[in-house]
Amino acid sequence: MNLRQMLTGSWISQSIYVIAKIGVADSLVNGPQSSEQLAASFHVDANALYRVMRTLTSYGLFEEDDKHRFGLTALGKLLQTGVPGSMRSVAIWNGELSYKAWGAVLQTIETGKPALGPVLGMKLFEYLRQDPESGRIFDEAMTGLSMQVSQAVVAAYNFSAHQKVVDIGGGQGTLIASILQAHDTVNGILFDLPSVVKNARKHLELAGLASRCEVIGGDFFEFIPQGADCYVLSSVIHDWDDEHSIRILRQCRRAMDQDTKLLLVECVVPDSTELVFSKLLDLQMLVMTGGRERTEAQFRDLLTAADFLVTNIVRTAVPECIIEARPVGRY
Repeated sequence: MNLRQMLTGSWISQSIYVIAKIGVADSLVNGPQSSEQLAASFHVDANALYRVMRTLTSYGLFEEDDKHRFGLTALGKLLQTGVPGSMRSVAIWNGELSYKAWGAVLQTIETGKPALGPVLGMKLFEYLRQDPESGRIFDEAMTGLSMQVSQAVVAAYNFSAHQKVVDIGGGQGTLIASILQAHDTVNGILFDLPSVVKNARKHLELAGLASRCEVIGGDFFEFIPQGADCYVLSSVIHDWDDEHSIRILRQCRRAMDQDTKLLLVECVVPDSTELVFSKLLDLQMLVMTGGRERTEAQFRDLLTAADFLVTNIVRTAVPECIIEARPVGRY
């Protein structure tokens, strides 16, 4: 990849955003259509739509036949609504709030503070509580990503030795549902803000897991449910700086007995110059929340500061790893 190609990255992501936003992939479920047919459905310009889809065909999202009709590829199907691992809301999220924040990235580099706050006039999670539509897109985006991560985590780690697992900051319950479905002797607790988990019970009921998974609303800066032998934080710690991360981890420590385990599901940035997703995600956290991705040494230091000892790091099929730790000292 040359520099000119690197400089056009936002053109690609915004093209995918447009296709996701208007719902092209959903319209192609029953077979190929021309840009004119699609444009009539969405009330957009047919020529402009064709040019976007022609470009994205080159990136493997669509197939174009000799009649200039477009069909979905396996990659393009991930832009459909409601399919397992759907990335449609991720594309919309990246094309809207995330794109606005990156437009102010110079301010982040000058101040070391996230650009999104000044753009929105408030911090991200406060904004999501006040704007239901943005909150819905964010929740759907995180659920889509969580499905991919959850499958990889369950494949890489054996939860069968545990009786009760708490999914802290678990959103709609994708991870805890995957764990319980894979291990019928394990019970669970889904814990997140009340506004986040209000619809989670319905998802657990549909999955046939409501009797084995309690849903508790609360703030992990204030308390974390006790009584489990495994506590999981998946893509939570990277949202926060060290000070706030240690506060969360210390709340975990207060809830845990000596023989319980803590699992962090996070990217681990390698000590190398290789191009890896975790380095790009680190920049996203810098711009959006003030959080960060961390190296193994940084995770060890962070957990030590919260009275934990890292006992293992398990690689998975996705960029995220499972960082296993146990409590030290007594509360």
